[in-house]
Amino acid sequence: METYTDIPEELKLAVLERIKPTESEKERLLSVQEELTSQVKAATEKLYIQDVLVKIVGSAARGTWLSGTHDIDIFISFPEETPRKELESLGMAIAREVAKHAEHAEDRHAEHPYLNITYKGFDVDLVPCFRVASASRIKSAVDRTPFHNDFVKPRITGHEADVLLLKQFMRGGGVYGSELKTQGFSGYLTELLIIHYGSFEKTVRAACSWKPGEKIDIMHHAEIEHGESLVMVDPTDPKRNVAAALSLDKFCMFIDHCREFLKSPELSFFFPAPLLPLEGSEILERLESRKSTQLAIVFKTPDVVEDVLYPQLYKMEQAAAALLKEYDFTVIKTGVWSGKPETAVLLELISGTLPNVKKHIGPPVWVKVHAEKFKEKYQGADGVFGGYIENGKYVFEILRKYPTAKGLLEERLMSCSLGKQVHQSVNEGFEIIEDAGICRVKDQDFRVFLRGWM
Repeated sequence: METYTDIPEELKLAVLERIKPTESEKERLLSVQEELTSQVKAATEKLYIQDVLVKIVGSAARGTWLSGTHDIDIFISFPEETPRKELESLGMAIAREVAKHAEHAEDRHAEHPYLNITYKGFDVDLVPCFRVASASRIKSAVDRTPFHNDFVKPRITGHEADVLLLKQFMRGGGVYGSELKTQGFSGYLTELLIIHYGSFEKTVRAACSWKPGEKIDIMHHAEIEHGESLVMVDPTDPKRNVAAALSLDKFCMFIDHCREFLKSPELSFFFPAPLLPLEGSEILERLESRKSTQLAIVFKTPDVVEDVLYPQLYKMEQAAAALLKEYDFTVIKTGVWSGKPETAVLLELISGTLPNVKKHIGPPVWVKVHAEKFKEKYQGADGVFGGYIENGKYVFEILRKYPTAKGLLEERLMSCSLGKQVHQSVNEGFEIIEDAGICRVKDQDFRVFLRGWM
């Protein structure tokens, strides 16, 4: 049985010193929030739009934001009976009015459109939503968020430091962020874990014993069963799992991070040393030491938001690996990296080359009808080398159609399931680079990814 040490108080204080917002940061955030709120109100008056309420939600509203992060979520709420098209057009009209004061504005789309702006250095989402009576009556996914605020705010008071510690600890372990690229823990989920377990230390200790299917139901009101690794029943909606975006691997990475940390609590678990880009010479050294085949499918990055792009990239990663396995190549591992202007799907194989012939085993000789059909089909056919009997079965040696993984991918990749935008981009042109050829991708972020990969 593993015994764990206590987490030193001075360690927690040292972490908080680096991540807790300063008084001047808090004042600045408050001032910008007030400015934006009054701008939304002024826009509704200017456009003669009635019965609109403004609500600041998210970690900025709850005092659980990390120093240096500058995100503000402003919800522009309309009466429940507002037609959806009207909510979208009027909500975006208000947002665009506010955006006139911003440094930058960008239309984004979740279930319905919203506006992302940069205002005085803050990353601000202006989100239209319906003002519903309860989270179980939502008309769009974002309608839940104000209820999250109402649930968390009174319960997290006094535990804000625990939330900050848990968020930074998850960041250090590479598991923080519920976007589809990361598939980790959302900010709301970290807050609920602290509310449930009571502190950062208790959460970390409890996680050491988690198993897939772990279920937490703070309000004891779950209405349906969920199949994900971690089930955190939304306290505001008994049908929803807050941890639905968390992948099995990120769930297990967090468990491992907690166990290792409690064996020897150190600052590096919160602030790991940044990985440095791999130099070309280091890539060649690692290729030499691994003696495997590294392939990268490189193509132009589709112009879509990450939440649309990454599920398609993961789909392509799986499809390319399945294609290689179908043709007898052994895949060690796969990975995905995306930057501007290029994206790469990486595959490591035991070998990128197979013998020109493959063994094709037929039915046992005594299964007369099938055995005779098999023998008739292959005996004397093009690309087939003489037949023989082994362990009672007919065997023919056939000329392999794709002896190289590179050739297989070049010819058959477009037949794989790739997702709409990725398919379009790959169709416009892609390149398969192999082993030392990977050195041609000079992007520093890619080279950082490669260090972790290799």
